[in-house]
Amino acid sequence: MKLIKYIRDAFSELKNNVSWPSWVDGQKLTVIVAVFSILFSLAIFGVDQAFNSLIKNALNLLK
Repeated sequence: MKLIKYIRDAFSELKNNVSWPSWVDGQKLTVIVAVFSILFSLAIFGVDQAFNSLIKNALNLLK
């Protein structure tokens, strides 16, 4: 029964005591997170490709 009380208290806390952003602010923040996630993934992809090329060139020199 402690688990059920904990879950009820958690939902009550979320409903009554958390200050949620407005719908418009939530949409803006979602777009910002999505854009930065895409940019960060592209940066990681670029670094991965550069290291891949570097390692291939280093291994070709050893042949």
